Amino acid sequence: MRTPAPDARPVALAVAGSDAGGGAGLQADLKAMEAQGVFGTSAVTAVTAQNTRGVESTHVLPVEEVRAQVEAVLSDFDVRAVKTGMLATEPIVSSVADRAADLDVPLVVDPVMVAATGDRLLDPGAEAAYEGLLAEATLVTPNADEAEVLTGTEVEDHGTAVEAGERLLETGADAALLKGGHLSGETVRDVLVTPGAVETFEHPRVDTDATHGSGCALASAVAARLATGDTVTEAVEAGVSFLARAVRYHLDVGEGPGTVHHLAELRDRAARDPTREAVEGVVREFVDADVSAVVPEVGMNVVGATPYAEEPGETAAVEGRITRTLSGVHPNRGVRFGASSHVARFLLSAREFDPDLRFAVDCRFCEDVERALADLDGPAVELDRTEEPEPDVEGSTMGWVARRAFEGVSGTPAAVYDRGDVGKEAIARVLAPDARTVTSRVLALAEAVETG
Repeated sequence: MRTPAPDARPVALAVAGSDAGGGAGLQADLKAMEAQGVFGTSAVTAVTAQNTRGVESTHVLPVEEVRAQVEAVLSDFDVRAVKTGMLATEPIVSSVADRAADLDVPLVVDPVMVAATGDRLLDPGAEAAYEGLLAEATLVTPNADEAEVLTGTEVEDHGTAVEAGERLLETGADAALLKGGHLSGETVRDVLVTPGAVETFEHPRVDTDATHGSGCALASAVAARLATGDTVTEAVEAGVSFLARAVRYHLDVGEGPGTVHHLAELRDRAARDPTREAVEGVVREFVDADVSAVVPEVGMNVVGATPYAEEPGETAAVEGRITRTLSGVHPNRGVRFGASSHVARFLLSAREFDPDLRFAVDCRFCEDVERALADLDGPAVELDRTEEPEPDVEGSTMGWVARRAFEGVSGTPAAVYDRGDVGKEAIARVLAPDARTVTSRVLALAEAVETG
């Protein structure tokens, strides 16, 4: 008989409706909480027959049944945070507000009133009852439409978002997060209003309609972080980052636009060791084959990105690069995450155009490499470094390199090369979706140079 090894985790409670399609409501709440390392419990307020295309029907549970679920959870679990979503009717809103007044834990109120498809999810008579619930809220997370219903302020920009947030504080809420996803513009700006402070969280808008369940996921992620002890600002920052990745790498399910990927961040972390091991395998093959012929003067790097990588710290690379020696090529040190900046930013920039790309290697460029590039199993694109713009705020021009590369070819380039410029070595950057492909492409270039 084995000794048990229990895992103690914070507990959070979600009070919301059920989504038969699994992308929003309690299903989204529990997935988001699990992704943040919190055990999620639930109280069902309504059962909705919905999918990625819309809501077909709704059945609201009796308020006594909702109350019984809440009490069952609170009487047994050490609940550290509560999140509310679809409450449907005035009796349920009032019941939840009354119970919340007795709790000494953070309360996140997502005032679910209308689904993303336009279907109404709240009885008009329940809107007035929200005043009592907001008075107990640690944080309220309305989108622009919900904020207008709750405050009478039409949210169109940063100024009106702050105005609506301040009005929500006047209802008794400790803080308000005005979500910017429903507003226009290439940048999404979520505005957090607290007494005496305003903070804005920005991220590039993802060109997708697959945002089903995004509000539920964000509020639940924030509630989960509050359950672990984060401050409101820390929890919101983490929740916004979590949602940005979940939307970009959304799940292509159903006949509608799809749904956010609640576990994208969790699965990305799980892929770190396999990604590092894959880069180590590529390096070993380069060492065994002795690819000295294509190692640049500044050294070669092999970079591998996790499946949902968004920043250099989520790419594995050789620390100190691979360099030529009298006995062949050798990595200066081992493979670690965040070891590359230049090549990593190139790979991440290329992933903006083809998210399936996972690996990049920088190689020496010469006439033999140029001839070999024509025989690769994919197009090679030449760039003119004399046209290179000034570095961006992060000191990089890799965004420009990737954009010009994809503009210059139909599909995804196998390699991007340039002939250098004053003080800049000529480089051929090889791209690939997997370790095997990037290895075969680089070995092909090395063999072509050696056989001349």
